Amino acid sequence: MSCKVIIGTQWGDEGKAKIIDYFCRDTDIVVRYQGGGNAGHTVVADGVKHIFHLVPSGILHNGVTCVIGNGLVIDPELLMHEIVMLEKEGFDVKNFLRISDSAHLVLPYHKIIDEAMEEFRDKKIGTTKRGIGPCYADKSLRYGIRVGDLFDKEYITQRITNTLKIKNLQLEKIYSKNKLNLDEILNLVDKFRKRIDGMVTDTRFLLYNSLEKNKRVLLEGAQGNALDIDHGTYPYVTSSNPTIGGALAGTGLNPFDINEIVGIVKAYTTRVGEGPFPTEDNGDDGSKLREKGGEFGSTTGRPRRCGWFDVELLKYTKRLNGLTSLALTKLDVLNGFKKIRVSVGYSVNGKRLQHFPSQMLDKVEPIYEDIDGWEEDISSCRNYDELPENAKVYVRFIEEKVGVRISVVSVGPDRSETIVR
Repeated sequence: MSCKVIIGTQWGDEGKAKIIDYFCRDTDIVVRYQGGGNAGHTVVADGVKHIFHLVPSGILHNGVTCVIGNGLVIDPELLMHEIVMLEKEGFDVKNFLRISDSAHLVLPYHKIIDEAMEEFRDKKIGTTKRGIGPCYADKSLRYGIRVGDLFDKEYITQRITNTLKIKNLQLEKIYSKNKLNLDEILNLVDKFRKRIDGMVTDTRFLLYNSLEKNKRVLLEGAQGNALDIDHGTYPYVTSSNPTIGGALAGTGLNPFDINEIVGIVKAYTTRVGEGPFPTEDNGDDGSKLREKGGEFGSTTGRPRRCGWFDVELLKYTKRLNGLTSLALTKLDVLNGFKKIRVSVGYSVNGKRLQHFPSQMLDKVEPIYEDIDGWEEDISSCRNYDELPENAKVYVRFIEEKVGVRISVVSVGPDRSETIVR
């Protein structure tokens, strides 16, 4: 049995899609287990850039079955667009994409309410306005619409009719927005049903049966540990669980099915939107990291906040998820820095903290150590020994401080620019 989980260890945007794409060479099934269209996973294969929001990036590999798990919330318009674009590029989506009948649907009212709520707040949380939070809220309130509902016309008409009464009251009375038309939403879900017919199944049983047959399964998370709804920097978080618990709940697998948990970590740290960020650099170095790293959101286009590596955050992620190894990405972005800063701990009012705090992260002061940088361009390196000595020192320093082995080092965006140790 082989089941590997990929976890984002920071605030998302760690380069998960590239590492997932690399691991897909030895995978039979790749599964997205949480989040929705707010994710933006970028893969560069043979110089061609592919951006995925809902479809697992394993679709680029012939013969790999891609699964949208029950833990996702699916925007029908976005998924249909992705399917059409992939089919135009020659990928066999019909035969290799499977969609959970228990995944929930992001409908037009979710996106409008998401935007209206952000406008309504005195202090913004930085939502992508893709309707993700309101859809997960409906799931918890038990009037969400699931993919499997699409195939019972009478039932889904009744469900959407009743839900829309509530949503239109909210839109009109609370947010002063126009009401939505029932027929337009019913037409959308009917179009979506026809488009995905034949792809929908009970993916929990599919995965169970696949593992019983010794298929190799890869679970793909979106966002990152520090954005987890329960364990992240609340309220500046996503609406799902990108952590190991979300991988189990979002697929129907049990803990004994998992035998490897790989944390994806950027060689520095970034964050999109609002919220605390102890190692943020608002000076020249932060700007240099952003420009060299191309740190602009693939979903929103927003510039990412940039800063230095945070050991305490990684140790926290290790504890929560039981990481068995790390994949270090974007090491090449640090080319040319004379000194590379690493935060090895936090202090508050001069007193060192013993762990990553659940509160008052905005009040901590990072404790830095400086590592000598390197001038060489490492993007052409294809094995670990070819790296400059100072780059290897940096890799070993992170390993020792976090307490997890780095098994993969990425030195560029293309799948070929990957070193396995």
